Amino acid sequence: MSKSRLVATACVMLAASTAATNAYAMRCGTHLIARGDHVSKLLRYCGEPDFAQSRSAMRSFHNRFGQVLFTGFHEEVQIDEWTYNLGPHKLMRVITMENGIVREVRHLGYGYHDR
Repeated sequence: MSKSRLVATACVMLAASTAATNAYAMRCGTHLIARGDHVSKLLRYCGEPDFAQSRSAMRSFHNRFGQVLFTGFHEEVQIDEWTYNLGPHKLMRVITMENGIVREVRHLGYGYHDR
């Protein structure tokens, strides 16, 4: 395999891995909102959501790697889901946060015009 072909293949593989990493993120202008970001960053760059709902849940204590720290002890976690309608030509996004930290970005169907 030629050197230029090897470099091209490496670039394609790098681009594919980067796209997979950012597949569950949301772009607001030139800023990327992804897992681990604080709610203040989401508000600053994306603004208020079109729809929001909150609930609380009991969870066992975990470290940042997802391992249970204390068996039998639980904490109350505030879960917020914010929905952004980005218009009829873009997919809507649902941002799930736990205690003010982004945990998940899901894509819904295409948005709609506000009436």
